[in-house]
Amino acid sequence: MKHIILGTAGHVDHGKTSLIRALTGIDTDRLKEEKERGITIELGFARMTLPGGLTIGIVDVPGHERFVKHMVAGAGGIDLVALVIAADEGVMPQTREHLDICSLLGIRTGLVAVTKTDLVDRDWLDLVIEEIGDFLKGTFLEPAPIVAVSATTGEGLPEFVSALEKVITPMEDRSESGFFRLPVDRVFTMKGFGTVVTGTLVSGKIRVGETADLLPQKVRAKVRGLQVHNEAVDTALAGQRTAINLQGIEKEAVERGNVLAAVDTFEPSSVMDVSFRYLPSAGRKLKTRAAVRFHCGTSEILARIVIMNRQQIEPGEECYGQIFLEAPAVASGGDRFVLRSISPAATIGGGVILDPLAKKWRAREKKRQSEWEILQGGTGLEKTSVILHRAGLEGISRERLAVRTGMSQGEMKRILDQLLSRREALLLDGDPPRLFHWDVYRKLQEDILAEATEYHRNQPLRKGCSREELRIRIGASVDVKLFNRALRDLEEGKKIVSEQDTVRIPSHAVALTGDLESLRGEIENTYREAGLEPPLTREVLERSGDRKGGGAKILDLLTREGTLVKVSEELYFHREALEGLAKTYTDFLLREGTATPGTFRDLTNLSRKFTIPLMEYFDKTRLTMRVGDHRVLRERKEEGNG
Repeated sequence: MKHIILGTAGHVDHGKTSLIRALTGIDTDRLKEEKERGITIELGFARMTLPGGLTIGIVDVPGHERFVKHMVAGAGGIDLVALVIAADEGVMPQTREHLDICSLLGIRTGLVAVTKTDLVDRDWLDLVIEEIGDFLKGTFLEPAPIVAVSATTGEGLPEFVSALEKVITPMEDRSESGFFRLPVDRVFTMKGFGTVVTGTLVSGKIRVGETADLLPQKVRAKVRGLQVHNEAVDTALAGQRTAINLQGIEKEAVERGNVLAAVDTFEPSSVMDVSFRYLPSAGRKLKTRAAVRFHCGTSEILARIVIMNRQQIEPGEECYGQIFLEAPAVASGGDRFVLRSISPAATIGGGVILDPLAKKWRAREKKRQSEWEILQGGTGLEKTSVILHRAGLEGISRERLAVRTGMSQGEMKRILDQLLSRREALLLDGDPPRLFHWDVYRKLQEDILAEATEYHRNQPLRKGCSREELRIRIGASVDVKLFNRALRDLEEGKKIVSEQDTVRIPSHAVALTGDLESLRGEIENTYREAGLEPPLTREVLERSGDRKGGGAKILDLLTREGTLVKVSEELYFHREALEGLAKTYTDFLLREGTATPGTFRDLTNLSRKFTIPLMEYFDKTRLTMRVGDHRVLRERKEEGNG
């Protein structure tokens, strides 16, 4: 069965609420102030069952210019509109503004109710209907039926219901394959139940017991109960007016404009790429960075609009732009929005969100223009490719990719299957799995090769660069899994050699020539001849003249090769000398059991300058271990404990 929401629109005091009451028996004015003043201030809700058996939801919106923001909040979730025009007044300012808003929000069907016909004669009514016909020319309501009714006498009500049913019959139901999303238009508490939110379920479905994200707060809540048309249900579907009882969240934590959504799907954003239409009725030029009120879903947020590649636009023109919000909003690609001026408050335009998670545009980004064109009119595959590319090295989950492009899960799966099979996208396992554009991945591989080559150029005496250092050189934010996958693929393609933790280009080899080869021999001989009493590091470098830093590089090279052993910053020993001492020290400990700094000094005939660093070195290399003031063989101690 279809799930349809009818919304009203029209000037204040033109009889929208009275018409609904006459059709349904429900008074949508629930506030005391509304009843006292006789005008609608807040959104009202009703339902009616058509002769064919279909039950539809109805959203009644305020008509007064002061409450247009409430009207926009209510109109965002409707499927068709009943434009209400009083016979005694005809087309009025809010009639025009409400019709503009409905058009900007993408509503494409509806009907017109000419109300209060009991207050005018037939000739006047005919003139008003003719005026309405002229007013509707060029709008989506031009072909809509115009029905004269009186909520007071009941005249025309059966004809209105019949016309409404004919308009609804060919309409398609909303898809349930999208992710659950409900923009909140009302929040209250019920004794014994707690917090309740209401809204039009614009996509997907929700079941009792499921968990949802409250955005932009990023608070998780459990669905304790559901109602549709005041009846408890286990599941609510797209297109239904829904009340949701939330568990574990206070009323004060929720407000109109918030969004309830499927877990880990939608993401709040403060920058959005948009296609914008500036209404002809705006009257004056709109300058870039103008302050505006941004309406999307049920939210109203102060913002600025930046017009791309232009300083201003004229009334009636269209452009690409970016919306910079003072507070984050929640939207999907393809969502509609409305902009209203700050003062005086008036609807000036609106359009389509092309990318709800955009980054600030910079003038040097020449490709951005073509991206906007694709996001507005390209194929699903082309749009997906653009958003994947924008996700960069962070990647994006399947769910958020579908949200940013505005596609259903089924359509997104079909497109991703194509991209993955054609190696135009990469899927990386994780929680959740993430997708990357293949061009982004290829660029990462190119950057790895370029950085490795540059490293060899700057460090010719090093065998290669450590994996972590190479990743940081490219960008510390690069995901470790993605980086390792790129290294693995480069290694399989024989473009990188990975040896333990070191990465190098296959053609790189440490080669010493000229002065460096001579210097290496000098330094190695210095340490071999010094045995267990080597000079301090700074003395070696001074003696070598540290030819353009070559001395330090040779020390590093000899250490990595294992020829020298670094015991401290100032003490290096030749490997052969340490190996001989290790054997002598082991034999001593096997014979005597323990050693102290004094006995170690007697054993080696070395000064304290060498004995303490050497004893600590043998502790670090796990030959010995310290017990009180003594050293013992670690292997013998551990055997004894065993």
